[in-house]
Amino acid sequence: MPQPTTTNLEVALNITGPNLSIERDCELVLRSLPDWFGIESSLLEYVRDSSRFPTFAMGDSDRVIGFLTLRQHFAKSWELHCIAVHRDHRGSGVGRCLVAHAESWLIERDAEFLQVKTIAESSPSPEYQQTRAFYERLGFTPLEVFPELWSPRNPCLQLIKRLSAVSAR
Repeated sequence: MPQPTTTNLEVALNITGPNLSIERDCELVLRSLPDWFGIESSLLEYVRDSSRFPTFAMGDSDRVIGFLTLRQHFAKSWELHCIAVHRDHRGSGVGRCLVAHAESWLIERDAEFLQVKTIAESSPSPEYQQTRAFYERLGFTPLEVFPELWSPRNPCLQLIKRLSAVSAR
């Protein structure tokens, strides 16, 4: 059931998911962000994965403006596999709301850890500097750099977060 969510946007938005078939909507969001999703094969893989893995979307009745895809690795550990907010809505709180919603969903499933991978700080990209700052504001901690996991030009930084319900036990 869609949950009304408020952000600093003018309209109320809903989060739907996790079982969605919104590949075309996800592709439109990803294509609005060429500085982050400019590798065509990766973009198409994220689109396919949005129907294979649990995916939450945020939008109104007309369109999806952001989505988040999760991937389970072990019973208690998951990965924030892909998150994207349409370029026209970046900085409006959509990403933060999607992550909070996903974390609540994961806590209900007794998950303990959420990880995310992004481009490491050794890359000069200002876009990925924003991405790392976003994850750190949400409580993710840098864990390890894998210099050649993706490619030497795209060193991978793994960040991790212990989900809050576990901390309260």
